[in-house]
Amino acid sequence: MTKLTVLPLFALLCFVLLCTKSWAKSEEFDESEEENDVAAVPSCCGFSSPLLIKKDQWKPIFATKFGQISTVQIGEGCGGMGPYKIHSITLEPNSLLLPLLLHSDMVFFVDSGSGILNWVEAEAASSEIRRGDVYRLRPGTVFYLQSKPIDIFLGTKLRIYAIFSNTEECLHDPCFGAYSSITDLLFGFDETILRSAFGVPEEIIGLMTNRTQPPLIVHDMLSTPGEANTNTNMWQLQPRLLKFFAGDVSAAENKKKGKKTKNAKTLNVFESEPDFQSPNGRTITINRKDLKVLSGSMVGVSMVNLTQASMMGPHWNPWACEISVVLKGSGMVRVLRSSISSRSSTSSSSECKNMRFKVEEGDIFAVPRLHPMAQMSFIDESLLFIGFTTSARNNEPQFLAGQRSALRFLDREVLAASLNVSSVMVDGLLGAQKDAVVLGCPYCAEGELEKLKVETEMKKRDDERKREEEEAKKEEEERRKREEEEEKKQWPPQPQQPTQR
Repeated sequence: MTKLTVLPLFALLCFVLLCTKSWAKSEEFDESEEENDVAAVPSCCGFSSPLLIKKDQWKPIFATKFGQISTVQIGEGCGGMGPYKIHSITLEPNSLLLPLLLHSDMVFFVDSGSGILNWVEAEAASSEIRRGDVYRLRPGTVFYLQSKPIDIFLGTKLRIYAIFSNTEECLHDPCFGAYSSITDLLFGFDETILRSAFGVPEEIIGLMTNRTQPPLIVHDMLSTPGEANTNTNMWQLQPRLLKFFAGDVSAAENKKKGKKTKNAKTLNVFESEPDFQSPNGRTITINRKDLKVLSGSMVGVSMVNLTQASMMGPHWNPWACEISVVLKGSGMVRVLRSSISSRSSTSSSSECKNMRFKVEEGDIFAVPRLHPMAQMSFIDESLLFIGFTTSARNNEPQFLAGQRSALRFLDREVLAASLNVSSVMVDGLLGAQKDAVVLGCPYCAEGELEKLKVETEMKKRDDERKREEEEAKKEEEERRKREEEEEKKQWPPQPQQPTQR
């Protein structure tokens, strides 16, 4: 066999990544898509924000007996459009989220319940939404949300998870959140301005400004449980105020004349054909080819459903960071952070360690672009999570093992040299696994959990040791200071008395 320089496996993986990246670029430039989308592809993702945010770390924005909104921010340090805000919007049955003006691009997933989404962009539109639906609203859209009364009998709340990305405008105000209430926008102006803007008498504006501002989520006064199935038109809130902010008053007048509002079609992940399916689980990815409204957005959606004792095989995303919300069950996630540079003595090993963590329902976890990862379910529990990817392009994950392994494209002898084994052993390594993407992995999650417990205990002991060392160092410094102060008090030294003879 030709003598070869033994290369680290990671270097070969980098080579595969570069090849994949170049191939993807050439394929994408052939597509007739928006020019600004090409430039907006994130270059990298960092670790400035936590990889895992637990369910109890969601920060409440608003809450009443009719619903609540909570938020987390994740992806600080991501290239392109990061950081990202994730909102959980929950409506009790027969409730109404009052109109909001979007400041950011919004892609959402319906986790439970059903309702009606109404919005105004170029024209008024509405869509029934239910569990599994995915949709996108653009910045500048005015929208409101209604939960169905029938869910009162089912005991189901309407809950959506939405991701908001920052704009790239140079005048973007960081104090301006993901959206504003229409009432806040309206009554932020002086009465004189409003009177002239709307062309109404002073008494009307005065009457409106003196009224108590309603909460963001209220009881839906437009429908009742008994009327839920009799007249769907009653679900449509009169959009006159929305039109003033959307700049299309004529559309509001058309509404009054009986013209129908445009119906938009969402995409449901539970009813769509999966990209991959086996007894171990299923995956589906939604991008601009599947849902046209994602065109121009930097966010795509994916869903992974792992059956018991399964694993999403080790893989990395060549084009996107992945921000996931656990919808059901629990499991383990392994993320690799090591690289050639992290092996050097000058690197901080504590900052560059590979990571493992447990995820449960309601948790959010993020994996930066090009970081190898694997998600695993426990032996007695499945794991379902929805992922927001920071690219709506066709982000084909690259797998380390299985029938779709990226290593299959490498020269066998080069790979054998990298692993310091024979090419025969490499053939056996790559040919043994007959499955792909989602693999069976009994007790893998349990093994990762045990290692996590050991690491947690070791870190606890290490932190305790460091704390004791710091306390001992502090006590030594305080002792030295006391000795120095005692010496200063005795300075200058007293002259000795002559001895009497």
